[in-house]
Amino acid sequence: PIRVDAVSAIAIDSATGTILFDQNAHKVIPMASTTKIITALVTLQYGDIDRVVEISKNAASIRGSKVGYKAGDKVTIRELLYGLMLKSGNDCAIAIAEGTSGTVEKFCEVMNEFAVSIGLLDSHFESPHGLDSNSHYSSAYDLAIATKKAKEIEEFNKIVSTKLISGEEGIEFTKQFNNINKLLYSEPNCTGVKTGYTGQAGKCLVSSFKLDKNEIIVVTLNCVPRWKESQRIYEYVKDNYEYKKIIEAGEVIGDIKVKGKDKGIPLVAEEDLIFPVRNEEKIVKDIVLPNYELTTPIRTTDDIGMLTITNELNSKYAITLHLKEDIEKIGIWDYIKYMINKDE
Repeated sequence: PIRVDAVSAIAIDSATGTILFDQNAHKVIPMASTTKIITALVTLQYGDIDRVVEISKNAASIRGSKVGYKAGDKVTIRELLYGLMLKSGNDCAIAIAEGTSGTVEKFCEVMNEFAVSIGLLDSHFESPHGLDSNSHYSSAYDLAIATKKAKEIEEFNKIVSTKLISGEEGIEFTKQFNNINKLLYSEPNCTGVKTGYTGQAGKCLVSSFKLDKNEIIVVTLNCVPRWKESQRIYEYVKDNYEYKKIIEAGEVIGDIKVKGKDKGIPLVAEEDLIFPVRNEEKIVKDIVLPNYELTTPIRTTDDIGMLTITNELNSKYAITLHLKEDIEKIGIWDYIKYMINKDE
């Protein structure tokens, strides 16, 4: 694997979360305005983006990068999200926090609770914008996982992939926005996501790239050549990984004991598993099943076990296993017959 000129970096598959490249990915460090990915994610999860909010003096006077709203301006949260993600507006971050939660402090409480709920264990948020603070930090891994979650939301993808937006698109905006993410202009397969810079965090970038029918997420933190190194990681993944169908939906994976049945009952995968595999990489498959006999009735919709896939970077992904067909409740005579045969 390559080494990049960054304190911390990672690449993951957007669908499965599989780690494809890892360089100090769990190192806890400042992350600057990449914070705004979580700000946008929380807002899209819980907020009404068509609601109009009034810009406060607190929002208008915030330092750092901003769109330039004035106190008293009335703006939709949708417009503020574009200003947040395209222009990295700190004024937008404050206005969103105040408009959705009442205060910045309450919004940050929601950010931290939500972060834990989606597995961000290296992170703590003291602001919705990411200006330097000793108690505001994350990791490349956490930012990748947060972006994976955000990219499940169509509106998020629409926002972060937009290069230019104004009222001409049929949305009533009070300002025009140009996206400051340079990779959107230089790399045709780039689909977003967010830049960041502060004195403590250095230059940061979270980016996403189309790869055939799939998508990968790349994070570089404290990385002076962030555009070049993010592109290098993308090229490395593109050149060294191939998406393969590891499991087909309905494929029999194994069997399980069911009380009252002489033979094991087949278990099948509920979905196709398309998994990124590095050249000549060994993939380990493990079946995890209950350590007791199941009792009837059992339906094909019941989750019975899991198939876990692990790559050479020790990144795991699991799919659920189900019975191939329903099993009705076993009658008393069938059960007696089963017990007699079992004792023989």
